[in-house]
Amino acid sequence: MIGQKINANRSSHKSNYSQSKFKKQLPLHMMMLIPVILVIIYCYGPMLGILISFQDYVPSTNGFFYSLINGKWIGLDMFKYIFKMPDFPSIVWNTFFIATMKIVAKIIFPLIFALLLNEVKRSWFKKSVQTITFLPYFLSWVILGGILLEIFSPRTGIVNQIIGYFGMEAKYFFGDPKTFPYMLVLTDLWKDIGFNTIILLAALTSIDPTLYEAAAIDGAGRLKQTLHITLPGISSIVVLIAILGLGNIMNAGFDQIFVLYGPSVYSTGDIIDTYTYRMGINNGQFSLATAVGLFKSVVSFVMLTISYWIANKYSDYRIF
Repeated sequence: MIGQKINANRSSHKSNYSQSKFKKQLPLHMMMLIPVILVIIYCYGPMLGILISFQDYVPSTNGFFYSLINGKWIGLDMFKYIFKMPDFPSIVWNTFFIATMKIVAKIIFPLIFALLLNEVKRSWFKKSVQTITFLPYFLSWVILGGILLEIFSPRTGIVNQIIGYFGMEAKYFFGDPKTFPYMLVLTDLWKDIGFNTIILLAALTSIDPTLYEAAAIDGAGRLKQTLHITLPGISSIVVLIAILGLGNIMNAGFDQIFVLYGPSVYSTGDIIDTYTYRMGINNGQFSLATAVGLFKSVVSFVMLTISYWIANKYSDYRIF
């Protein structure tokens, strides 16, 4: 009898504790309700449009769902047509090439910049440099695109005016197919270098200062301290940046390229996103555009899975 009473008291205590805990956490769950609903509506809801890539989709006046239900199913014919298009390999190559250069640049240059900035002893100068380099990150590509097109304009741009003083001919940097991909990488690096640098500087602060003191006592200079203490100490963050970059290997930057490019640089600057926009919005080929977008999503998922597996296998790094 006594044991039964004790067990009953314990169960009632647990029940009261769980109820009180639920009441305390209820406001937090209510705060998450609206974001979850928005994610379902704007992220998972549009996935229904994937069906368009398997249909001969023709929009009608009866609405999207009517056209989707009554559309003619064509299976994988649209994907077969995509892979036979003569310009599709160059579009995929442009996407991989530009995205890969951006990933490499956003790892190497912010790392070098963070290491150099970390050696600065004057805090006011360090903070000023951080602020100046971080400001472009808050501006949209619509604003930055207009500024860059004016700066590099072949007629009135300050860059070409400086080039003209040295007797060289003016060059349209964003209109030349050879220089356009590299201009994309440079301008994108200029915009995001401050953000990536702050991430790396935050990682540098987590390194134990006594390690540098011990290395200095042993006679190690700043270069050896950087090679044997600093770089291994922030290697996990560098791996994380690389993983996130590989996951976006098919995202070469639609907003940037859409603002800066034109028909003269389609051969080297046209990527999957811009091609999808032109085919779907401008030309009304919704099935073709959806199929291209689905192909891109599948490749991105595979690359993200492979990059995570490599990081887990060779650097023992796990995100989850």
